[in-house]
Amino acid sequence: MTVNDIPLISFFQRILDPLIIMGNLYLCSILYAEPFSGYALVLMVLAFFISSAVYQHVDPYRTWRSGRMLAYSRDIVGGWALTVGILVFIGSASGLSNHFNYALVVTWFVATPFLLLASHLAARKLGSDPANPSEVRSVIIIGANDVGLKFARTIEQHPNLFMQVHGFFDDRTEDRWPSEMQHPMLGNMSDIAGHVREHHIKMIFISQPISAQPRIRKLLDELQDTTASVYFLPDIYVFDLMQARFDNVGGMPVIAICETPFTGFNSMIKRASDIALGVVIQLGLLPVMLAIALAVKFTSPGPVIFRQRRYGLYGEEIIVYKFRSMTVAEDGATVVQATKNDQRVTRVGAFLRRSSLDELPQFINVLQGRMSIVGPRPHAVAHNEQYRKLIKGYMLRHKVKPGITGWAQVNGLRGETETLDKMEARIRYDLDYLRSWSLWLDLWIILRTVKVVLKRDNAH
Repeated sequence: MTVNDIPLISFFQRILDPLIIMGNLYLCSILYAEPFSGYALVLMVLAFFISSAVYQHVDPYRTWRSGRMLAYSRDIVGGWALTVGILVFIGSASGLSNHFNYALVVTWFVATPFLLLASHLAARKLGSDPANPSEVRSVIIIGANDVGLKFARTIEQHPNLFMQVHGFFDDRTEDRWPSEMQHPMLGNMSDIAGHVREHHIKMIFISQPISAQPRIRKLLDELQDTTASVYFLPDIYVFDLMQARFDNVGGMPVIAICETPFTGFNSMIKRASDIALGVVIQLGLLPVMLAIALAVKFTSPGPVIFRQRRYGLYGEEIIVYKFRSMTVAEDGATVVQATKNDQRVTRVGAFLRRSSLDELPQFINVLQGRMSIVGPRPHAVAHNEQYRKLIKGYMLRHKVKPGITGWAQVNGLRGETETLDKMEARIRYDLDYLRSWSLWLDLWIILRTVKVVLKRDNAH
């Protein structure tokens, strides 16, 4: 979970804003009694991608978060003006503008920013008092000092941030705690990791002086066994950063040092590519999946689909689907990985596992939003609990949705990981994927996956 990923803001960034822009063009077509032609559809698509890119850079939601509504209005109007300028240039250069009613386009240009502002302001008013506790992110602050206290007050003054401060952690004795503290002291720094795990804390803000560097390093090592997002309030020095970036909460600067790559525009691109590819692949492989289902059903007793608990985004349990390939359906506290010549694997299952066809039902998980096409492969819950204690940074792989294929799998780490060294290597690739993600890397992994599957290596 990120500072940017406030539910209301995220809803506008990813869904409602593009719908307003495109829907307004359609309404203008109706108003002027113009048929909605293929040219209008092209304009709609161009407006969607150009406005998304422009607002990603202008970031009007920065001023939304800080409560500066005049500046926010300026950013919305300015961003749309830039979008209009780009559309006019493309339309003039390509001749696309010759196919539109001039009055219709001008009406669309003028009305859109006012519709955006009106919808945002209405939603801000409705969302100023969060009614759904599940949407509120839990926060702890490390360091009961002036900066930490000011940050806690800032969160309390901005309910639209959808955050709730649980309290502070500090190693200082009680006589050195600030008298104006309005939140409880929950413990010292050695208690933080356990508290985060026990109470499922989503966000951690560290307000510590430079002299606390050794303690902070130790804390960051302990927090790698959690899925909490970690931010610094004061100056920081170099750590093993993951998607580090500057951000702000209510106008106060923070620095993300351990964050998911899928925020803002990246999140929209990732989800859109998953849906587009998932639908195409599901439709194309539907006959194959039906044939596999029949083969599994009639060659061995048991269900066609094997449902197994896995850890998904932020370490929350999800149900992952596979074609059943074994005579057992293990999902308990102990799960034995399949090995070469495993007697539990059925005859049809052996073929499915070698060809990775047993994974095809996971495209349903992708369309459900539980998984992504590319990402760290999900492990059985029992394996997660085993390896999170043995491998530093293991749980960081859950800061993104698990994938059907991943960077580790196309680099020779597909299938059984019978030694700790192999699992450590897989985790290194998973974390490298988080640090260097791009849409092109996803496409490259998908292409390489096809080659790996055709070679049928390492799958038992």
